[in-house]
Amino acid sequence: MTESRAGLSLSTQIVIGITAGIAVGLFFGEGAAVLNIVSDAYIKLLQMMVLPYVTISIVAGLGTLNAAQAKTLGVRVGLVLLMLWAVAIGTVLLFPLMFPSSQSASFFSTTLVEERESFDFLNLYIPTNPFYSLANSIVPAVVLFSIAFGIALIVVPEKARLLEVLRVAGSAVSKATNFVVALTPYGVFAIGAVVAGTLSFEDLSRLQVYLITYGGMALLLSLWILPGLVSALTPVPYRALISRTRDALVLAFMTTSLFAVLPLLTEQAKALVREYARVDGDSETDVIVPASFNFPHSGKLLSLSFVLFAGWFTDRSVAITQYPRLAGTGLLTLFGNVNAAIPFLLDLFRIPSDTFRLFVTSAIVNARFGTLVAAVHTISMAVLGTCAVTGTLKIDGRKLLRFGVITAVLTTAVVSGSRLVLQFALNRPYDKDITLTGMGMLRDRGTAQVFKDQQDVLPLPAATTTVLDRVRRRGALRVGYFEDSLPYVFFNSRGELVGFDVEMALQLARDLGVSAELVPIDRKILIAGLDPRACDIVMSGAAVTADRAISVQFSTPYLDETIAFIVPDHLAVAFSEWSNVRTMGRLRLGVPRDAYFARKIRDELGDVEIVPIDRMDQLFVTHDPPLDAGVATAERGSAYTLLHPEYSVAVPRPRPFKVPLAYVIAGRDADMTAMVNTWIELKRKDGTIDELYAHWILGQGGDKAKSRRWSILHNVLGWS
Repeated sequence: MTESRAGLSLSTQIVIGITAGIAVGLFFGEGAAVLNIVSDAYIKLLQMMVLPYVTISIVAGLGTLNAAQAKTLGVRVGLVLLMLWAVAIGTVLLFPLMFPSSQSASFFSTTLVEERESFDFLNLYIPTNPFYSLANSIVPAVVLFSIAFGIALIVVPEKARLLEVLRVAGSAVSKATNFVVALTPYGVFAIGAVVAGTLSFEDLSRLQVYLITYGGMALLLSLWILPGLVSALTPVPYRALISRTRDALVLAFMTTSLFAVLPLLTEQAKALVREYARVDGDSETDVIVPASFNFPHSGKLLSLSFVLFAGWFTDRSVAITQYPRLAGTGLLTLFGNVNAAIPFLLDLFRIPSDTFRLFVTSAIVNARFGTLVAAVHTISMAVLGTCAVTGTLKIDGRKLLRFGVITAVLTTAVVSGSRLVLQFALNRPYDKDITLTGMGMLRDRGTAQVFKDQQDVLPLPAATTTVLDRVRRRGALRVGYFEDSLPYVFFNSRGELVGFDVEMALQLARDLGVSAELVPIDRKILIAGLDPRACDIVMSGAAVTADRAISVQFSTPYLDETIAFIVPDHLAVAFSEWSNVRTMGRLRLGVPRDAYFARKIRDELGDVEIVPIDRMDQLFVTHDPPLDAGVATAERGSAYTLLHPEYSVAVPRPRPFKVPLAYVIAGRDADMTAMVNTWIELKRKDGTIDELYAHWILGQGGDKAKSRRWSILHNVLGWS
């Protein structure tokens, strides 16, 4: 199986396939994506026989045991699994030591306000219909059914005939798997071409911290810590374990499918135990390998490092005191799907959900290292577990001391080396404030006459009929704006008036077929009322409250914001729960000058000192006595923390409360209000509001076209 007719080993053929695939990907760039169908087909072929293999192996493996052997297997293998979990989690908690010192902040993320997704562990693990679980690849349910069936078979007297059938079926499945594995060089060629041709260099640049630290730790775990632990506790030598499993490990790395290489790992584990431990542990191994697939492996646990990275990346670092919570909750959630567990954990630790996109992007590279770790975990679990059950696992002080010293030296080298490299590579100043102030209009919606001083603005003529009629007669829509309305209205670094509501105002003027005038307006109009001579409408992120609705006419809301605390970075976690905030004593809080906000805060916190705030930027200046926190909305507060990265947004749970945003209609004009209400609904239906929300609030840059990925064909040879 490992030698071809040309005399090349499977590993050599795989390397040739990978190299050729990468070359094709770099040459054709995004054109290599046509090979996606080949790579997907190959991976599906590999996975095709695995569930039958899992079921047959577990049932047959348990069926050959007696009750005493089964009990010993469960206890001893369980202890081995706990040991490997401890090693993997300990490795994860070292990640922050590798992250370079930096200052960061992020745009608003919906994770700050979304409810957590619940996990349905019952349906995941208890198969009401085993055939449905088999058909839908619900692996934990299939494994549990197989274990239950296999345990029941232990005490069945006439089991020999069924075991013989299972032995023949297992042999057939193994041969079918070997046939598919022979296609590996062609499969990895397609995979290498697709990855090399489609992976964005920009994504690689953004993720270099996580890619380097994850790759370093994954290689340390898979090439030394796990196999070194096996060699320290069992008769199986380190070199033998690595060399014998080389083909399976390379295959796992390229296909990112542990599932696909389970049969290969099982056979190699059996061979290693027979040769070096001198015992026949085939039945134990047949149970351990597929059954261990039901539990989080070291590769899955290593993905917990992304939570620590995302906290560092967004300046919402996970405190050391929260590490036990991360380890315990992370272990439990990773019994399910990692793509469901990571968003849950990001939300649990109040880390912006948009960082999950980075996790998905990093998976293009890191999934390969993670699967490599998973494969080494599986072979280590098989050898350690089988030796533990058969009595050949030994505690040798000298071997363990040698393993510990080498592990400490290599770990120190990886951690300190990664930090030094990254500190040097990322030695650049904080620039998120430049990103924000450099933002421009998402789309060309026309131009406007912009006034920066109220004294330069002439009063509008009286509205003899309606404000809407006056707009049509003048051929111009005068829109008022508040100067402190980031990110709804603000002047960017080029002196342009931009923001969510500026684009909405230009779009409204365009839809009315008139020009636009943008004039500054004092926030006092929210209390005193909007004089029709000042402007036709105010579009500047005005929050709707009952007190304000007495004085001004609001349109229908176009967005909702969420009340939050603005606090120094180190207090973000403390202010994320109402119960924690209530235990802090009498707080001094900066609150927007509106009775509604003061009432809501007092309803939640009781006796607090309210310091009225007229402008958002007043939250970031020195007060005497100092403020304990500011109260604002999470959406605009996140934008301000980009300018003041030493602060963070904390949305207290449970019961975060919303504040609607609406436009203020001059003179409480009914016709103008009806028209604007209808227009807002149209903009909601045609996607304009969602598009602008993604650009200005979430900082996603809208749907601007991505540039073509670099390739030799396009960028070197100049072919289109």
